[in-house]
Amino acid sequence: MAETTGQAVKKSHHKELIGTVVSNKMQKTIVVEVTRKKAHPLYGRVIAIRKKFYAHDEKNETHIGDVVRLEESRPLSRLKRWTLKEIVRKTALVPEVVTDASSPASR
Repeated sequence: MAETTGQAVKKSHHKELIGTVVSNKMQKTIVVEVTRKKAHPLYGRVIAIRKKFYAHDEKNETHIGDVVRLEESRPLSRLKRWTLKEIVRKTALVPEVVTDASSPASR
């Protein structure tokens, strides 16, 4: 019989998706585009199916272009049914922060 280790493996029964962040303009909300490859039912050609999901990002830590993993959750708003689980890959280009031209630091 196999010995058990001290760590208990907790398996989540929630669905998971991996996609790319296309918008982070809302507070604590990101829009993630998930691309799936699927064979066309009649012609058999592989086509890409894209769908956007709204996800909860508690710390506002993602940027446009990041590859993220989402986990299914309870409904958080009218469109939000997913939460950010982890950032798989950060984007190389982080967008610039626009500063106000009338501030004394910019003179």
